[in-house]
Amino acid sequence: MRYVVLDTETTGMPVTDGHRIIEIGGVEVIGRRLTGRHFHVYLNPDRQIDEGAIAVHGITDEYVADKPRFAEIADSFFEFIEGAELVIHNAPFDVGFINMEFARLGAHPERADITQHCSVLDTLVMARGRHPGQRNSLDALCKRYGVDNSNRELHGALLDAEILADVYLAMTGGQTSLSLAAHGQEGNGDGNYVMPIRRLPADRQRTRVINASSADLDAHAARMAAIEKSCGRTPLWLAGAGAE
Repeated sequence: MRYVVLDTETTGMPVTDGHRIIEIGGVEVIGRRLTGRHFHVYLNPDRQIDEGAIAVHGITDEYVADKPRFAEIADSFFEFIEGAELVIHNAPFDVGFINMEFARLGAHPERADITQHCSVLDTLVMARGRHPGQRNSLDALCKRYGVDNSNRELHGALLDAEILADVYLAMTGGQTSLSLAAHGQEGNGDGNYVMPIRRLPADRQRTRVINASSADLDAHAARMAAIEKSCGRTPLWLAGAGAE
């Protein structure tokens, strides 16, 4: 499954008051790994940015004055997200703005609802389900899951997307930054790790086999059930069950 973890910054809110997107940041995740492919752009919104919004993200009118309009990057952005599952924190906000930007163009009316081209996973909804009654902002989730957000003094779309990717992978029980090939292990030339063959001596001492107790099996079953619930979908090890 291909995921795009996405965030936007805007001139203000709500979208119904004519506010526009001024920054888009997205990172690609495939096979629960950040691929290194990303989309990042600042945009000229052709309107003033609210002072309250500037206090949040620090992006000023002067900074975006020479940046491209959404129309100039619309095709490349659509190509980047098409067919992916979008992972967004508080998705209705970002999706509403993205739909508005595509709708303003008029050239491709079918793009005015990106949910027709991408599925959307809202990590805020997921977090509220897992941690009811607790703070579930991105900063709070970073603290809860041990994700480093020390560089996040202001909101920024690309930085927030990268942080959210780590949070999402941690929330769903997966490894976030394992890169075996980066530590000198062998590769097969296409970037995939190849496990080196290690021969054990024939006269080695036999390894003692310790069978799981009933308590161990119960604990394992409970852990698997918890992971299944946190995934929000059928886990891979169950999806193939019974398929021989």
